[in-house]
Amino acid sequence: MLVTVTYEPDNGSETDATVLGYLLHKHPARAQTFTAPVGDIHVFAPEARPERCTFAMLLEVDPVGLVRNKRFRGDAGALDHYINDRPYVASSMLAVAIGAVFRTAMTGRSDSYPDLAASPLPLRIEIPVVSVRGDDDMVERLFAPCGWSVAQEQVPLDPAFPEWGDSRFRSVTLKGRVRLADALRQLYVLLPVLDDAKHYWVGDDEIAKLERAGEGWLPEHPERELITRRYLLHHGSLVSQTLEADPEAPATPLRQSRADAVIRALADVGARSVVDMGCGQGALLARLTTDRSFSRIVGVDVSARSLEHAARALRLERASDAERERIQLLHGSVVYRDDRLRGMDAMVLMEVIEHVEPSRLPALEDAVLAGARPATIVMTTPNAEYNALYPGLPSGALRHDDHRFEWTRAQFREWVDAAAARHGYAAEYRPVGPEHPVHGSPTQLALLRRESAA
Repeated sequence: MLVTVTYEPDNGSETDATVLGYLLHKHPARAQTFTAPVGDIHVFAPEARPERCTFAMLLEVDPVGLVRNKRFRGDAGALDHYINDRPYVASSMLAVAIGAVFRTAMTGRSDSYPDLAASPLPLRIEIPVVSVRGDDDMVERLFAPCGWSVAQEQVPLDPAFPEWGDSRFRSVTLKGRVRLADALRQLYVLLPVLDDAKHYWVGDDEIAKLERAGEGWLPEHPERELITRRYLLHHGSLVSQTLEADPEAPATPLRQSRADAVIRALADVGARSVVDMGCGQGALLARLTTDRSFSRIVGVDVSARSLEHAARALRLERASDAERERIQLLHGSVVYRDDRLRGMDAMVLMEVIEHVEPSRLPALEDAVLAGARPATIVMTTPNAEYNALYPGLPSGALRHDDHRFEWTRAQFREWVDAAAARHGYAAEYRPVGPEHPVHGSPTQLALLRRESAA
């Protein structure tokens, strides 16, 4: 797999094109090789002159090694693991390689040339072979709104047999005045989007990757929904978390507003020790760990695999002894009592209760309000009334295929008020997200305070 980036300053410009090396944080006179899970990544400059400078990144893939790697997403057939286009065609593996070797450049930081790093530059990007699934104008639809002029050539299945027709592969050249960091981040996102596939398992952490890489260009992109769905491999729950947003501020996902509301509630009660029940892959835990006011943080989930992802996301393997003592991940369930969770200031159930079978709600009440009995409980759940405002959601449908139910505001308050009264808690309710005058907010939050702890 190969991609090249060329910088050719405008006529009359006094800028030396070889500054591209400073912007990419790579020396044009030195070839470098990096080892990554996707293979060996070679970076070199085939041309480095004051008038024009080109950097190339060549990814050398080991198909057999990928099969042995647990992250590999194989196709259905056994032979497909070994006989495939992965070593040759730009795909999600090339995107991973870009993120691995140009990570600093993708942030837009350059101590030597900060003005150039912050400015649109005349760039040309060439990708000899790209996998494109979809309409003939797919490359144009994705890259043109970002400021690129697109030239592409269809790759035939076999030049010796023209009657076989064209393949789904294209040779793509992009030209435009684009900030280098944006160009790299667009490639990082749009290469797997064009292929509509990824070579690794997709989880909650992909949402954060998309938000980081899409900053500054994706929120206003006319194909934002298509990009989001393909980047997240059409995983309905991940897509809905990303696309749910304030209609007046489409760049603000509801998931972010929800986490902000939970953090504010914890701050309001002065919680210092917190349990994130149903922590998943650690999205909220990552927010909690950056706030030093929380002296003890416990993440609990029924999925061991999710806890493994959370540990990686939090980089616990590299954490100090003090930080490992501060942050703990436990395998457990919201419907079983767990003495390890007693004595905490707060417990968070963020978008958890709707995943529990209604027949198991008494067990949840017993485990949380009677068993763990934290001083404060912060609980969020979808507001079913707001579903009428989602145009793509059929009437009566749930937002997530794993939801067992979704409550109206009245139903949520009825259940919480009754449970709170039985166990000595006082309940307060807060909207999360934009409020509609009839349907309310998309998410509803309950803040329960133990009356003896008030």
